[in-house]
Amino acid sequence: MKNNIFVFDTTLRDGEQAPGCQLNTTEKIEVAKALEVLGVDVIEAGFPISSPGDFQSVVAISKIVQQPIICALTRAVKGDIDSAVDALKFAKRKRIHTGIGSSDIHIEYKFRSTREKILEQGIEAVKYAKQFVEDIEFYAEDAGRADNAFLAQMIEAVIKAGATVVNIPDTTGYCLPTEFGKKIAYLKEHISNIDKAIISVHCHNDLGMATANTIAAIQNGARQVQVTINGVGERAGNTSLEEVVMILKTREDLNSKTTIDTTKLYPTSRLVSRLMHMPVQANKAIVGRNAFAHSSGIHQNGVLKNRFTYEIMNPKDVGVTHSTIPLTARSGRSGLAYHLHNMGYMISPEELIKIYEKFLELADRKKQISKKDLRALVKSL
Repeated sequence: MKNNIFVFDTTLRDGEQAPGCQLNTTEKIEVAKALEVLGVDVIEAGFPISSPGDFQSVVAISKIVQQPIICALTRAVKGDIDSAVDALKFAKRKRIHTGIGSSDIHIEYKFRSTREKILEQGIEAVKYAKQFVEDIEFYAEDAGRADNAFLAQMIEAVIKAGATVVNIPDTTGYCLPTEFGKKIAYLKEHISNIDKAIISVHCHNDLGMATANTIAAIQNGARQVQVTINGVGERAGNTSLEEVVMILKTREDLNSKTTIDTTKLYPTSRLVSRLMHMPVQANKAIVGRNAFAHSSGIHQNGVLKNRFTYEIMNPKDVGVTHSTIPLTARSGRSGLAYHLHNMGYMISPEELIKIYEKFLELADRKKQISKKDLRALVKSL
């Protein structure tokens, strides 16, 4: 039986922190409804204490969204937790996500504190939140750079205090996949009550390893992933929801699955891109416009014979109607013949050779060839 991996979407909280990507309440509701249709397990709706607008957005989403857990972020501060409790009062299923730094660099320079005091503050925050909400997630910020022994001590203590989910973030995107996987394995092996909580991970993409680190964590026992649509978020962004989901769907040997309706990935990606005014890079995995485009003649020839020669996913599985065969100077005769056939032309092998020669001359001058160009080439025979 495959392990179920819970998908915790933080597009509306961490994702929205990307410069220029702020959403108003109406837009947040539209995204939240799309995430519910997509099938995410948890929606982190915002950081209520941070602004009146964020508070109201959490309230509004709590009223409208029915299936996913609605989560609100706090620091390990009573005022933050009180604000989150108020914002979540209408949520059918609610979670408070509280926590504090766990690395020595955060403890010394950000908090100007000690391990002992930070540990106590984290424990007290969980105990306080537990009075109001049963489902408590604790984040150990900058766990990627934290000492493993102290991190294990912290996680064991907050589980004892009532945490139901423990979030191990690679906040700065520093870890290597093998390193991060070993950290999750260490925690599973050295925390006596780890079976009483779900291990979650929240990876950033500063070195381009967020998805790899998240998969490494799953391979070592993590059961929840914190992700965003299109990988949006602070600095270089967060782990991309669509990448993790499709890795688990494509690589069955990982023996893990999600409840995501993958056919909704592409439309949800486009919705978030439009509302955040954040273009999706053309070569972005899964949802980029070139993700299922084949321009090279060698690739076109292979795909036209059998899609699986160069595609490991069916584009329809992610909500894309079909693969594309764009015509460029790198295209071969099979790609040209494919387009001519689709346009209704019956071209002999000899005619194709002549058209192809003219096609290459034109393609060297233009980045991409249109149907109008192809009609002109046929007429020139």
